Amino acid sequence: MYDATLRITEIFYSVQGETSRVGLPTVFVRLTGCPLRCGYCDTAYAFHGGESQTITAILEQVATYQPRYITVTGGEPLAQKNTPLLLTALCDAGYDVSIETSGALDISSVDRRVSRIVDIKTPGSGEVEKNRWENLPLLTPHDELKFVITDAADYAWARDCLTQYGLAARCPVLFSPMHTDLPAAQLADWVLQDRLPVRVQVQLHKILWGEVTGR
Repeated sequence: MYDATLRITEIFYSVQGETSRVGLPTVFVRLTGCPLRCGYCDTAYAFHGGESQTITAILEQVATYQPRYITVTGGEPLAQKNTPLLLTALCDAGYDVSIETSGALDISSVDRRVSRIVDIKTPGSGEVEKNRWENLPLLTPHDELKFVITDAADYAWARDCLTQYGLAARCPVLFSPMHTDLPAAQLADWVLQDRLPVRVQVQLHKILWGEVTGR
């Protein structure tokens, strides 16, 4: 199993900038490739390239940081068939593992020990038609849903989804402002006004280091 390979863009140690794990020192394993082209994507450099590594080699590199938390991200990590094997191997090694996925692909193959951070693409992303709504019944309180909000129309759409699908009863829900277009304070005001049961999150890594990759 550990001879299986994946295409890796980078492996690096930083603080988690998003989700309920925000601020925690984390090793990020960024996989290469993504079938989506969201208008606000900040990791387009991971669409192509990278290098092929075995799961054994990935585990060895991760271990050098002596981490507790691991995040497997992309690109879109589930676009690679061996990603579930990597996730299980990381869990078996004793790490607390999360995966950041676009929500466009089936999450059912992901080890249940992994916290699945699943996007719901808003109209402002340009990829709203790619949402895989069949993923919603698979979510547990161990998972999280994330909406990236670009404007007032996106906010209204996300608020309606929250109600229509009863999302807050399934797992924690995150509303994140598009970093360059929507002031975080404006999003927070809307959430407070509507008394939504969601977490407003900003991207901590961008506050700390700006638009720097590998941090």
